[in-house]
Amino acid sequence: MFARITTAALMGIDAIRIELEVDYSRAGMPAFTLVGLAEGAVKESKERVFSALKNSGFKLPPARITINLAPADVRKEGSSYDLPLALGLLAASGNIPAESIQNIFMSGELSLTGELKGINGALPLALKARNEKARAVMVPEVNAQEAAVVQGIPVYGMGSLEQAVRFLIGEMDQEPVRFDIDTLWQRDAEFQVDFSEVKGQDNAKRAIEIAAAGSHNLLFIGPPGSGKTMLAQRIPTVLPGLSFEEALEVTKIYSVSGQLDPKQAMIVQRAFRSPHHTISDAGLIGGGHYPRPGEVSLAHRGVLFLDEMPEFKKHVLEVLRQPLEDGEVTISRAAMSLRYPADFMLVAAMNPCPCGYLTHDQHPCTCTPTQIQRYRYRISGPLLDRIDLHIEVPSVPYEELKKARSSMDSSDMSANINRARQIQEKRYQDLPFLTNSQLSGKWLAEFCSLGSEEHSFLEVAVQRLALSARAHTRVLRLSRTIADLEGRKHINVEHLGEAINYRSLDRQDY
Repeated sequence: MFARITTAALMGIDAIRIELEVDYSRAGMPAFTLVGLAEGAVKESKERVFSALKNSGFKLPPARITINLAPADVRKEGSSYDLPLALGLLAASGNIPAESIQNIFMSGELSLTGELKGINGALPLALKARNEKARAVMVPEVNAQEAAVVQGIPVYGMGSLEQAVRFLIGEMDQEPVRFDIDTLWQRDAEFQVDFSEVKGQDNAKRAIEIAAAGSHNLLFIGPPGSGKTMLAQRIPTVLPGLSFEEALEVTKIYSVSGQLDPKQAMIVQRAFRSPHHTISDAGLIGGGHYPRPGEVSLAHRGVLFLDEMPEFKKHVLEVLRQPLEDGEVTISRAAMSLRYPADFMLVAAMNPCPCGYLTHDQHPCTCTPTQIQRYRYRISGPLLDRIDLHIEVPSVPYEELKKARSSMDSSDMSANINRARQIQEKRYQDLPFLTNSQLSGKWLAEFCSLGSEEHSFLEVAVQRLALSARAHTRVLRLSRTIADLEGRKHINVEHLGEAINYRSLDRQDY
């Protein structure tokens, strides 16, 4: 007797179709064989499945059982194959009709009592099922809302193996799970912080406005307690909201990494990730024995904040170069090569010296010139080149601290940023990018064209500051964003001057 059931395996942030085939033969000695490049947790499913079947009231006669997971050259890992394996055994042994499980994508982990536990990757599974024109999707109850985000295919959430069987054989009626995306968007798109809480620092807020408008990378430099972290934490409040496609892409990353809150079916806020400086390169970029997305991918379409940037290991910082340029991470292993999206806005903070008080107007600095130089050299020139704005954040005077609220709040900044983003969206509507930070090649020459006066000004600046070709490109991109914030079609000398002024670490007097 034979049965075939459909499930899926995760490959990066996408799912690939897996056919679970069950051959159930009463001829020969009883045995259980599992083939198809199954990893440890999949091999252990035998014990969970047979205990779940027994405790759910199903009896399987002794037989020679062969399980094949096709395609056989794709590695399978995790416990999500428990449910399809149990239902495949029931269909092959004649306990349920084989046609009842046809063309239904199933996934779920079984406890020994037959209850269904949550899995990773329910959203990619549902997307694959819809693309394959499947009849339905069956997942654990805890993952049902996540899978139901995908429109156009019925999703059924099951609490136990017994419930799944009763539904398949028609003993129980159950409606597909409904997902109300509008309510979720209104409830979860609200922030608990605001820029009005940051006293003073108008220059830093202006820099944030520019960075957010063009999705530029940003570095804060200032003494302890000047508000660098407060400023960074409020950047997501002024970024444009996620589109549905962007939210879907971000949710897929969190789903496959197992970091999606079961109570949150979809991520609708831009991420703010702030890893500790002790993080490893695999934790930041992704990887491991079983490759998983790293912090740069979890910050996709959002903000990656590196507080005390020089305290990070130098080799960890250097692995940021590729994702900052390409917007994605490639993780290569002997058996596979995976790509994870990593289009994030890098925001970093550092002190001007080891003691932190070099630029403080009242607190004396105790560092030697050699210590200061060694401290700054922890961040390499190539990495600094990839950061568009270097912003000095001075200590806040008491006159600003005693004010009830700041003159700039998130709503005002957000309105300016959205106007600039709309200009860029219209300008790049037929091109494969959306923001000024992605301009390169012929598009840079076309959209950042300069007049003779602007060329002369920029030439002097490049020579005096010894700017690299990459830094020159980023000055042009930044100038384009400043012009967009003012609603100007062309870049002028004032825009170039402000952009160059935001690269304080390139100035010899700093």
